[in-house]
Amino acid sequence: MNPDVIILADTIHTMDGLPAQGPAPQAVAVQNGVIAAVGSRSDAESWPAAEVIDFGAAVLTPGLVDCHMHPVFGLELTRGRDLSGAKDLAEVRALLRAEAEATPHGDWVRGWALDPNVFGSAAAAHRELIDDVVSGRPCLIRLFDGHSALASSRALEMAGVTGPRAFDQASEVVCDPSGRPTGLLLEAAAVDLVARLMPAESFDGRKARLAEFFTQFARSGLTGAHVMDCGEGSLELFRALEGGTPEDGTDGGLPLRLRISPWCMPGSGEEDWRRLAAQIGVGGKRWEVAGIKLFVDGTVDNGTAWLFEPDTYGESVTPFWPRPEEYAAAVRFFAGRGIPTATHAIGDAGVAAVLDAFESLPPAVPSVAPEAVHRVEHLETVPDALIERFSRAGLVASMQPTHCTHYSRADQSDNWSTRLGTERANNAWRCADLRAAGTTLGLGSDWPIAPFEPLPILADAQLRRRSGHPGEQPVVPGQALTALQALEGYTSHAAKAAGEWAVSGSVTVGKRADFTVFDADPLAVAPDDLAAARILATFVDGRAQHLTVRSVR
Repeated sequence: MNPDVIILADTIHTMDGLPAQGPAPQAVAVQNGVIAAVGSRSDAESWPAAEVIDFGAAVLTPGLVDCHMHPVFGLELTRGRDLSGAKDLAEVRALLRAEAEATPHGDWVRGWALDPNVFGSAAAAHRELIDDVVSGRPCLIRLFDGHSALASSRALEMAGVTGPRAFDQASEVVCDPSGRPTGLLLEAAAVDLVARLMPAESFDGRKARLAEFFTQFARSGLTGAHVMDCGEGSLELFRALEGGTPEDGTDGGLPLRLRISPWCMPGSGEEDWRRLAAQIGVGGKRWEVAGIKLFVDGTVDNGTAWLFEPDTYGESVTPFWPRPEEYAAAVRFFAGRGIPTATHAIGDAGVAAVLDAFESLPPAVPSVAPEAVHRVEHLETVPDALIERFSRAGLVASMQPTHCTHYSRADQSDNWSTRLGTERANNAWRCADLRAAGTTLGLGSDWPIAPFEPLPILADAQLRRRSGHPGEQPVVPGQALTALQALEGYTSHAAKAAGEWAVSGSVTVGKRADFTVFDADPLAVAPDDLAAARILATFVDGRAQHLTVRSVR
């Protein structure tokens, strides 16, 4: 063995799920991008290496992987003024006024991450609440859920939107009783009526911003991400970034692995599905199209989730695929070809529809349909009976703890809880119950819908409240994860959620040399302290992507 680098740390959590044998490991040898040896510091003295990096009392784990995010989609969603900190309508209006004043005449005024709680409910959002502060200019504000937007009167006029529209998917131009648009646009097809008019950012501008996001992701501790979209220009951006040059001692290019799942939408058929299937395997050194993303519903907050019973406004009873049997046909098409799928399902009826589709699949023929991992994203409100079915179906759950801790409240006064009512709100984000049922549970951020930093997410998963806010009451505290379960959600279970457990997710000889190095022990430190901890380094293929050097020789 002639390792390229040896990495030392006083604590190494291998996350291999095996009983500890012998001294706790404190050294990892890397050769040709994979783990060549794991052992003690004394073992490492006999390993010849070109480089040794010693992090002293730090803690090393498998590289953290965000199981659900939207980097390229986020480029569009994060243009303009960040409204996430606004606590009421007055603050929103003040921020938009400032954005309008800073925006050159003739340009669109933009905002993003608007919390519908400032209106009382998403349905209360109205163009007249923003028209005056943007001085009659075209304006589009993305609501925090990423599934809805509020357009100004001028923006609607430019788009020729004067009344209701019909769509292939469950989208809506919300109108008042007289048939006039309120400005609220629900789901992608409706939002695109206005969004497509806005000037596109240049390729170089998008590339530069995406590179900066990826740098921030690496610094936060991430070594990988499951990318849940593949919009126009995405693959070209990944190719361009992978040709990057080293900076700050890193190896340049993409600083994390990307596993990409393009969207399959209602209104498509087998010809479209074949084109999507043909993309599987397209990729580069650190990125690959590896699955398909589908939707069966929208979001609770804007009334487009799919529930067994209507929400308190009489909404959220419509599936995203107007003919759910076509969703089931798409599942059969991809699963029958061994292509992994991920389905967005938030409401109880939506989750049930996904279960129905997978439970009805014919037995797989190994030579035709090799085993692929299929997963469900979000699962925000799920009754007991579906938890039991979920575990039997063998589906993976992919959830985002900060959706619970940032956008709902223990007293159920928030828009999400108010719409659902007490019983369904008490079935919120049932992470602990899914784990108890034996379900693989991957965790992530859904950035830019919520912040991407993994350490606060790991903390929130344990606290069921916002880390750093000890005065807040936890939301359904019985669904809290243990520190080990939370870390598994970003390491071993993240690998299993991608069907990559054989090559990643643990510090094991023969697996990828992807690591995250902490200055605090994520399995021992108090969650609030973990949220404030520092990431000392990330490694992909054994090469530093972010590095705060302790000792190198």
